[in-house]
Amino acid sequence: MDAMVQSFERKQSVAIVGGGPGGYEAALSAAQLGADVTLVERAGVGGSAVITDVVPSKTLIATADAAVAIRNAGDLGVQLFAKDDRGKPLAPEVAINLAAVNQRLLSLARQQSDDMRASLLEAGVRIIAGHGRLDGSGAVVVSTEAGGTDFDRIEAETLVVSVGASPRELPSAQPDGERILTWTQLYNMKSVPTHLIVVGSGVTGAEFASAYMNLGAKVTLVSSRDQVLPGEDQDAAAVLERVFQRGGMTLLAKARAESVVNTGEQVVVTLADGRTIEGSHCLMAVGSIPNTAGIGLEQAGVQMTPSGHIRVNRVARTSVPNIYAAGDCTNFFPLASVASMQGRQAVFHALGDIVIPLETRRITANIFTAPEIATVGFSEQDVIDGKIAGVVKKLPLSANPRAKMQGITDGFVKLIARKGSGTVMGGVIVGPKASELIYPIAIAVERRLTVDQVARVFAVYPSLTSSITDAARAMHIVDRDDPGED
Repeated sequence: MDAMVQSFERKQSVAIVGGGPGGYEAALSAAQLGADVTLVERAGVGGSAVITDVVPSKTLIATADAAVAIRNAGDLGVQLFAKDDRGKPLAPEVAINLAAVNQRLLSLARQQSDDMRASLLEAGVRIIAGHGRLDGSGAVVVSTEAGGTDFDRIEAETLVVSVGASPRELPSAQPDGERILTWTQLYNMKSVPTHLIVVGSGVTGAEFASAYMNLGAKVTLVSSRDQVLPGEDQDAAAVLERVFQRGGMTLLAKARAESVVNTGEQVVVTLADGRTIEGSHCLMAVGSIPNTAGIGLEQAGVQMTPSGHIRVNRVARTSVPNIYAAGDCTNFFPLASVASMQGRQAVFHALGDIVIPLETRRITANIFTAPEIATVGFSEQDVIDGKIAGVVKKLPLSANPRAKMQGITDGFVKLIARKGSGTVMGGVIVGPKASELIYPIAIAVERRLTVDQVARVFAVYPSLTSSITDAARAMHIVDRDDPGED
C-alpha cells in the first residue's frame, strides 16, 4: 500500500532562469529535496561569476599576489639571482607572461563551470542551453538567442530568476574590447598594459587597480569621490590608499571621467574639469546593470526597482508568490555568496523546508585588493551615527608577532561590540587573507557571542588570528566611558 501511495505522489516542479551562483544552488537544493528541476542558462553553468567575473578575476589577483611575494622575498632574507657567463650574479627581474596567465585563468573558469554542470547532472537537474524568459507566472520559454524563436516551454510551479548583471557602459566611453575595456574583456590582453587607467574606485576598480599595479603596470585610478572604496570602513580605505601610493599608483580623487577615446595607439580620458590622461588601456569600472530587461518580469507581475532590479524579501521571494529571484539581479546584496544563499533559501521556502530569513548585518564581504579588506556586521560609522551603542577596538597587524615574521606591515583588526553586554556586532580585518581571517568574527556575529566568549577561545601562537583574541581581551570592560579606541 505504501508503495502504491508513493507512486501517486507528484514531484514539485522548479524552473530556474540563469545558472550563476544563485541559480546553481537553487537547482542543486531543489533536486536534493526531490523536485523536478530544469535550469536554463545561456553562457554556461556558473554564469558570469564563474566564467567572466569572480573566478577569473580572483585567479588574476592570486598571480599578482605571487609576484609581490617574490619581489618582497628579499625583505625576509631570500635572495633571488641568476649568474652570467662569468659567474657573477645578475639583478633579478619578475616577468609576467599575461597571455599565459589569462589562458590559465580562463581554463580554470571553464573547468569550474564544467564541474558545476556535472554536479547538477548527477543530482538529476535538466539543463537547457539558451535564453530564458518568463511566460506569465507559471512557465519559462527558451530560445537560442535573445528575442529569438522559442523552441522550448517549461511549465513549473516555482520559478527562480537568477540572471545576474552586466558591466554598466557610458555612451561617451563605449568599450571596444581592445583598449577601452570592461572587466569581462580584460582577459584578451596578451601583455601587461604599460599604463592602465581605471575609471571607478569601487570594489571592482580597486581590485583590478591593485592587481595590475602588482603585475607591473603603471596605474592611474580615477575616483569621483574623495577616497577609494566610498562607503567602506574609512580606516581600511586609508590603508589601501597608502599602499597604492607607495606602489606608484596615481590617485585622482573627486575626478569624474567625461569621455574615453581610443586613438589607435593609446586611450585619452577627458575629465569633467578639462584635464586629460593618456594611457595604453582604460578599464571602465562604473558599476553594473541587472540583466532583467525583456525577460517577461513585468508581464508576470513582478515588482521592479527604478534601476531594473527585482524586489525581493529576506527569503528571496518576489511580489508574485511562486516567483523567486537571487543574485545581482535583485535589490538585495551583490555578492556571489549572497546569491548562493538566496538560491537555497528560495527553494527551501517554496518547497516547505526550514528557512531562516537573511539579515544584511550578518553578511560577510571581502575586497580582494592587496591587502584584502573583510567586513561583517555593524561598522564603526554605525557607532558614530548612533545606530548602535557600541565600543570599537582596533589593533594594528604590525604589532602581531606572526605578522612581523611574515613581513606584514599594513593592516589591522577592528572589533565592534555592543556597549554593556559586550556582544560582538561587527568587525573589519585589513591584511593578507582577510577573507579567511574574518570567519571567526562572522561566527561571533551570527551566534551573538560576547567579546569575553571570543577571548576565551584559544588562538594558535603565533598566528594572525591571535589579534582577534587580543582585541576581544582588550574589550573585557565594554561599559566604561572611555573605551580606549585606537
